Amino acid sequence: MAIRRGVGLVVTILILGIAISAGGMLVMLMLVGREPTVASNSVLTLRVEGDLDEIAADNVFGALVSAKRPTVRGLVDNLRKAKADNRISSVIIRPGNLTSAYWAKLQEVRDAILDFRTSGKQAIGFLEYGGTREYYVATGCDRIFLAPPSPLDLTGLASYALFLRGTLDKIGATADFQHIGDYKTAPNQLTQKTFTPAHREMEESLNNDFFDQLVQAVAVSRKKSVEDVKALIDDGPYLPENALHAGLVDVVAYEDQIEEKVTLAKTKTFSRLDAESYSKVSLESVGLGKGPRIAVIYAVGLINSGRSGYDPLNGPVVGSDTIVEYIRKARKDSSIRAIVLRIDSPGGSSIASDVIWRELMLARTGTQSRPVVASMSDLAASGGYYIAMAAPDIVAQPGTLTGSIGIYGGKIVTGGTYEKLGMSIEAISRGKNAEMNSPVRPFNESERQKLKEELQAFYGQFVEKVAQSRKMKPEAVDAIAQGRVWTGRQAKQLGLVDVLGGLDRAVALAKERAKIAPSQNVELVTYPPRRSLFDVLSESFGGGVDERAEVAALLGFADRKAIGALTAPLRLFRRGEPLALMPMGYMQ
Repeated sequence: MAIRRGVGLVVTILILGIAISAGGMLVMLMLVGREPTVASNSVLTLRVEGDLDEIAADNVFGALVSAKRPTVRGLVDNLRKAKADNRISSVIIRPGNLTSAYWAKLQEVRDAILDFRTSGKQAIGFLEYGGTREYYVATGCDRIFLAPPSPLDLTGLASYALFLRGTLDKIGATADFQHIGDYKTAPNQLTQKTFTPAHREMEESLNNDFFDQLVQAVAVSRKKSVEDVKALIDDGPYLPENALHAGLVDVVAYEDQIEEKVTLAKTKTFSRLDAESYSKVSLESVGLGKGPRIAVIYAVGLINSGRSGYDPLNGPVVGSDTIVEYIRKARKDSSIRAIVLRIDSPGGSSIASDVIWRELMLARTGTQSRPVVASMSDLAASGGYYIAMAAPDIVAQPGTLTGSIGIYGGKIVTGGTYEKLGMSIEAISRGKNAEMNSPVRPFNESERQKLKEELQAFYGQFVEKVAQSRKMKPEAVDAIAQGRVWTGRQAKQLGLVDVLGGLDRAVALAKERAKIAPSQNVELVTYPPRRSLFDVLSESFGGGVDERAEVAALLGFADRKAIGALTAPLRLFRRGEPLALMPMGYMQ
């Protein structure tokens, strides 16, 4: 009897603890959801930092902490609200520690700053550290402040490609890959020790175009000629006073000195407001976000079959099952007037990409058809471009990496590694090609021919679909395809992209196609949707921490990408599966 009472007491305590925890979580969520009071003459401070994710991290406390990790859309929406909000007198933009390797998201935020300024309100850029990316964002502001101890590290752009062939040689492994397209260089990181001529040509072209975009942005912002800006970049980096003398910044001062140097509001009395608080102000409260509904479906990460998820080394994974489910929900919702597919993906599985493409085609041509517009973020290459071409209208930033119309496949042969370790593997098989994907030996000639036929067939389909989508001849597509990656600006010149701009430009185009008046506000219905309170609470009492994610978090961008690129074919995709994936590099 005493034992039963003891067990009952323990159970009661556990139930009570769970109830208290759930109640506490409810209270926190209610407090988080409450809109703050915004005083008149408020000065909004926005931090632009980190990787600039497209969507908030999907974790247990994502609903509570997402505001602390700025997303591209969160930053843009805060600037849109501040532009329309009479209580906001100006904004201070603080770019810092921008770790993204790419440029399109930076351009999207910079465009939003420029749009904010059309309200007549001023945007002040403050650089605690003046790196190239941070400076680029700040050039969207009226004036640029640089902290006294910081150099202006404006030195140009350098891109890096990592080659792992030498590492594989040392451990007795071999990368046995086939590719279609001279510029389909994704397997080069495993099969080569340095650039091939085509690979180098492509990297130089990308670097040159990004550099020109940087120079032009600085030239317009600082009212200088392109030649002068190029000369200034060649003289960098700059000590703070030298940057001021060169006209690259306006004031050398600490952040607390900004109000002494510039008038932030119409009166001397104003309040400071941080982005985390202002994120809780709804679009509706400032006259935005109500009206006809447009679905925005996010396809962020490597494309694979199955459900969407997260890989600690490669980041988000776009699952074809999940995206198809979202497209069908949007198509069946009679209140949805148009669909915008927001893509930030280097590609991945060719099969999964085709499955998503097919569902998008049904969405725009079936019985429940909707206008479909593609909006490209940092990356929409290979499989990422494959799903974009289902849309008649494709929007990209000048810095979006796109194209890479090509395919590759193969395997990493580890038989030599086993031998070095004193191990051996023997196979028993029936069927001429049963051991085609054996990890122990390379392809034989018959198997290699089979792989090449499969890759060539998919490449032909890829080119044909691009030709139909872009109203081009297959021969013309093939000439600019070959696996080559282009910037968004180059892609527009080639006819692979229709319009340059960000998500707001894509939404405007979707409104036009859906016959919604340009001045009419719309409500954006996003997929994946925000998780419900039940989901947050239920997950908080189950599951554990992914130790792989903790290890990956300790790695720098280049290290994470290198390990991810080496292991992705083994971990994420089916053995032998053809991949529509762009080459992995990074730029400083």
